[in-house]
Amino acid sequence: MGTEVNKSRVLTSLLWKLLERSGTQGIQFIVQIILARLLSPEEYGIIAIVMVFILLANVFVQSGFSTALIQKKDADEVDFSSVMYLSLVIAVVLYGIIFVTAPFIASFYTQPLLIPVLRVLSITLFIGAFNSIQNAFVAKNMMFKKLFLSSLIAAIVSGIIGITAAYSGLGVWALVIQQLCNQLMIAIVLWFTVKWRPHLLFSFNRVKVLFSYGSKLLASALIDTLYQDLRTLVIGMMYTPAMLGFFNRGRQFPQLIVSNINGSIQSVMLPSLSAHQDNRIRVKEMVRRAIVSSSFLVFPMMAGMAVIAEPLVLIILTEKWLPAVPFLQIACVTFALWPIHTANLQAINAMGRSDIFLKLEIIKKIMGLIVLGVSLPFGVYAIALGGIFSGLIGSFINAYPNKKLLNYSYKEQWLDIMPSLLISLIMGVIVYSINYLNMLAWQILGLQIISGGIIYVLLAKVFKVESLTYLVATMRELIKSRKGASA
Repeated sequence: MGTEVNKSRVLTSLLWKLLERSGTQGIQFIVQIILARLLSPEEYGIIAIVMVFILLANVFVQSGFSTALIQKKDADEVDFSSVMYLSLVIAVVLYGIIFVTAPFIASFYTQPLLIPVLRVLSITLFIGAFNSIQNAFVAKNMMFKKLFLSSLIAAIVSGIIGITAAYSGLGVWALVIQQLCNQLMIAIVLWFTVKWRPHLLFSFNRVKVLFSYGSKLLASALIDTLYQDLRTLVIGMMYTPAMLGFFNRGRQFPQLIVSNINGSIQSVMLPSLSAHQDNRIRVKEMVRRAIVSSSFLVFPMMAGMAVIAEPLVLIILTEKWLPAVPFLQIACVTFALWPIHTANLQAINAMGRSDIFLKLEIIKKIMGLIVLGVSLPFGVYAIALGGIFSGLIGSFINAYPNKKLLNYSYKEQWLDIMPSLLISLIMGVIVYSINYLNMLAWQILGLQIISGGIIYVLLAKVFKVESLTYLVATMRELIKSRKGASA
């Protein structure tokens, strides 16, 4: 089921993955802007609480085994079908648990609406079980063009349906309908575009082999999801749904951009690194390139978004969402570190060391819980700021094993990303000064975005930042190879 992995295939896969994520998330971004204008922060707060429990359930349904399928070199039909049926069984069990416990969750948060919303939105567990195996097949065979089509169609159709529901006055149910339709459309399109079908095959022995690797990733994902969503649970419990809505909405903008770039690289990295897992020098080269290139793209976007946060929220989401601005700025710093986290962790996964991966998650979360505990008495903004400190600690912990595994130290990694970080900060200071001009908010925002991009590229040229040269050369090579293939 595997395919030969070379630079051209990796670049082509990365391009399609970037197109898939940027295209679908671009559409979803527009949809979310329209929905945010139509719906209230309280309604978004309700959905934020519900999604914590669904995401936790999805960890058991989707995490671990799908990654193990990608990592296993000789995964075949028996492996894929066995994981599919196991995932569906797990989905049935977890849906039953959520259905029964929904009233208790609603009572805890004193939000009766949580009961029907939880029970309906949890149906995505069954669809997600199917989609996760299809996605694993696509990733293993680096067929990311298939995902581009399914995700794009799903984003458009679900977006139209969700906006229509919101205009019809359905409130929080517009968000429920939109998410259900999105997952369903992805499943339908993948069924017609991807050749893989589940067979009547199941092997406990194959599942045991995959479980020995995937169980550690599942445990790691569970710990990570619990930790990431702990702030949502705490804010939802200690504050109003509206405050939770501001917190989550502030994170949405930077998360959308970073997950687009970072997620694309992550999806392509694991099968690429796994194919070279026996060549540690080559793996180090690929990890280094991923960290340097993604940082070069992510740092200026996060620095720029932090300085334009207020006019951005005012124009796009309207004045009712302005309390989300501080959370947006804090999130920009937190998400800027993601490329370092991802590249290091994917390298560890590709080397087959899911045991190390699990240990890292446990250590990071213990440190993170300590930070969260210290920040709790100081209010919701301190809770958000604690995420920055936890991210810095986590970047060191994630990088530490690769000093031994790949001879790639934490110091080396920071030296690699420092040029991009410095010119991003310089660009951010210059762009921020535009706020003091006597202009309308939309004029300031437009000038900041345009000037920020120009300034960053010019600084990269002046200081001869290698990433700019590499990315330009890579795009030219990719365009040339595509033209040659179509000739």
